[in-house]
Amino acid sequence: MISPAPARPEWPLDLLSPAAMARADAASSVPVGALMLAAGRAVARAAMERFRPCRTLVLAGPGNNGGDGYVAARLLMEAGWPVAVAVLAPPRPGGPAAEAAARWKGPVVPVRPEETSRAGLVIDALLGAAPTRPLPKAVVETLRAAGRPVLAVDVPSGLDGGTGQPLGDVARAALTVTFARLKPGHLLMPGRLLCGELRLTDIGLPEAALAAGLEGEAARTFRNAPGLWGLPAEDPAGHKYRRGHLVVAGGAMPGAARLAAAAGRRAGAGLVTLAATEPEAAAAFRAGEPGIIVAGPPVEPLLEDAKRGTWVIGPGLAPDGTARSLLAGALAAGRTVVADAGALGAFAGTPDDLRGVAVLTPHEGEFARLFGPVGPDRVAAARGAAARLGAVLVLKGPDTVVAAPDGRAAINHNAPPSLATAGTGDVLAGILGGLLAQGMAPFEAACAAVWLQGEAAPEGPGVVAEDVVAGLPAALRAAGEAARRAACFSAPLGKRAPLG
Repeated sequence: MISPAPARPEWPLDLLSPAAMARADAASSVPVGALMLAAGRAVARAAMERFRPCRTLVLAGPGNNGGDGYVAARLLMEAGWPVAVAVLAPPRPGGPAAEAAARWKGPVVPVRPEETSRAGLVIDALLGAAPTRPLPKAVVETLRAAGRPVLAVDVPSGLDGGTGQPLGDVARAALTVTFARLKPGHLLMPGRLLCGELRLTDIGLPEAALAAGLEGEAARTFRNAPGLWGLPAEDPAGHKYRRGHLVVAGGAMPGAARLAAAAGRRAGAGLVTLAATEPEAAAAFRAGEPGIIVAGPPVEPLLEDAKRGTWVIGPGLAPDGTARSLLAGALAAGRTVVADAGALGAFAGTPDDLRGVAVLTPHEGEFARLFGPVGPDRVAAARGAAARLGAVLVLKGPDTVVAAPDGRAAINHNAPPSLATAGTGDVLAGILGGLLAQGMAPFEAACAAVWLQGEAAPEGPGVVAEDVVAGLPAALRAAGEAARRAACFSAPLGKRAPLG
């Protein structure tokens, strides 16, 4: 019998690679057969909650993923659903998947398009999360023929759960049911889209086993959300000087620097200065918000003021010698530097000259000009670049990856499509600068900035970067509430022990 699912708790922050999940399974004190029964029950429950009873076809592979499918098929049939199983290959004799297959007494049909085209629901239990080769052409055609929703077990077959990249053709699922912990491929593009709606279920895998799985990882990977970080605690006796002084340097395109400065103010910096590298920029800055200090040109004398401790260099700057010399001067003065936009372009081909920056924020094109193509594994690319420079790297995109030099990485998944508009990168740089000015550590500040930007962005058409700035107060409140729920708001982040 299938009992109702409990209310879903917040997803855990740890992400486990397919290899780590395999180690966790091996280290578990719970027999694989019991875990398989729980997984199949979760799949059957998800099908009954998400879809109406209908003709259902379970595509079963030879491994444990297929064993989950056999269990789900049996439970759905016991609940009165018309179910058939299409067998790609029989399980290895003597294993738990073979036992699950032996308990299936319903119809068995060939793996062919005619079967999926007749089904009202297709359950994809063909392959696990670590495929080694693309699906055979006949299987791809069978999945393509599904005229109704596909429910994927763990991941859609052919999707790499570690990178989110498909090996060949992968059928998009309407719903993916996975177990114990999410994998990076559930959140990375295009895996996130191919998985459809995600449901994470507890199947009784002990925490000790999950910890054992993590022990084999070279570095930890996280889902980016409050709880991974906490915002600086508000000080009832505080004042603007204690909340830090942020400087945003701008020039050729003053609007970009103005957006960054406005976001830095909203993010909580006590004071914000717009530093103009040319007279035209200074005039534009002075026509903006009255609460922002305008200085320069020249900009260099501002580096003599130690209270101006955090600098965002790049929004609205041309990628030229001015940007290079300004960034070098800020580093020589011991300032905390966020390198963005023009500052990144100025160092194309010479990324090692960026050593000393706290955070750099490239999109894929800027990353490629600095380090070469991102490649299929975004997390590995971001980690490699962060380790090379000894800096936190924010690889921007719909699945932004934040990587620290020590190997920690976080994958963001709350960014709406409306962020794909000019100026939102400048807003992100400003939020990050505002958090750094308040004393947050670079990795935590970068993760928080990325999440806050996604939370602040309205969804739907017509959104512009200014709307994201306006949404920051509500996003900060939402982060605070989530952090309190995660019991991570007990002290300012910089005073807490680092994760990992």
